[in-house]
Amino acid sequence: MTVLSLAELATITGGELHGDANATVTMVAPMDKAQEGHVTFLSNPKYAKHLNDCQATVVMVKEAQREQCNGNVLVVNDPYVAFAKVTQALDITPAPAQDIAPSAVISEQAKLGSNVSVGANAVIESGVELGDNAVIGAGCFVGKNAKIGANSKLWSNVSVYHEVQIGSDCLIQANSVIGSDGFGYANEKGEWIKIPQLGSVRIGNRVEIGSCTTIDRGALDDTIIEDNVILDNQLQIAHNVHIGYGTAMAGGTIVAGSTKIGKYCIIGGGTVINGHIEIADGVTITGMGMVMRGIEEKGMYSSGIPLQPNKEWRKTATRVHRIDEMNKRLKAVEKHLEQKEES
Repeated sequence: MTVLSLAELATITGGELHGDANATVTMVAPMDKAQEGHVTFLSNPKYAKHLNDCQATVVMVKEAQREQCNGNVLVVNDPYVAFAKVTQALDITPAPAQDIAPSAVISEQAKLGSNVSVGANAVIESGVELGDNAVIGAGCFVGKNAKIGANSKLWSNVSVYHEVQIGSDCLIQANSVIGSDGFGYANEKGEWIKIPQLGSVRIGNRVEIGSCTTIDRGALDDTIIEDNVILDNQLQIAHNVHIGYGTAMAGGTIVAGSTKIGKYCIIGGGTVINGHIEIADGVTITGMGMVMRGIEEKGMYSSGIPLQPNKEWRKTATRVHRIDEMNKRLKAVEKHLEQKEES
């Protein structure tokens, strides 16, 4: 268990402490459930009603809410960012592996940096390069000539195919697959002919990839994930996709081949993005979006029909099916009015 004083919290968050600098905390907790020894925060104003009754040892708030707090207060610029930094300091998640497990299979032609850990039954093939402090979890496979940078961590059963490059300070959650074949086939008289995928995958630094996500290797050029990208669980990133710096993609999103997604985009869960299109920097797509054409300007985009009671949805669906008929009738009315005005 990690114990932090409020003075240490102030240093970690860059905040201004009002209260007992020697008081200590061991956990982060929701405001309405926090007790002594806990640190909590207010980022959503609708929870401000809990401030007066909050039992936490310290509350992290913006200056505007300081007077509403009864106990120790840490004033910060952004409480949610402060929460992220404090949780990192209190994190007790174990490493995916420690030392080199006896059952790990590591080629003599692999190059391991200092303080590398490889878990039980992991396989490291020839030509692999693992940077300093890299951690490879149990059951992982790292294929020929793959490169994984310093301080990067792979949780259990991650598969990294041949020639894949992963930068430093990356985190890949369990059961993800990096560098599998893209979906490339030609059809000759009804018979599918496989197109070998000759490119690879290049992942930048400080990239995090959720569990059970698949990133396909390129057909000719590489699939590219730039620095500081975060990808949630169960994504499908097809061959030759390029994802720009700082973009975040939520769970269940599917991106078809050769699509380029800009910098600082936010893609909601369950979004489907067509292939061979470009999405500009700074685009936000809300959940369940269906992106069929490129997006040239930053902003927020949505598609689909939000959930309705079934009776209302049936009416909406009926109207949607009648749009073509309604459009023809509208045009007929407009034509009739135009003729009337001309006469």
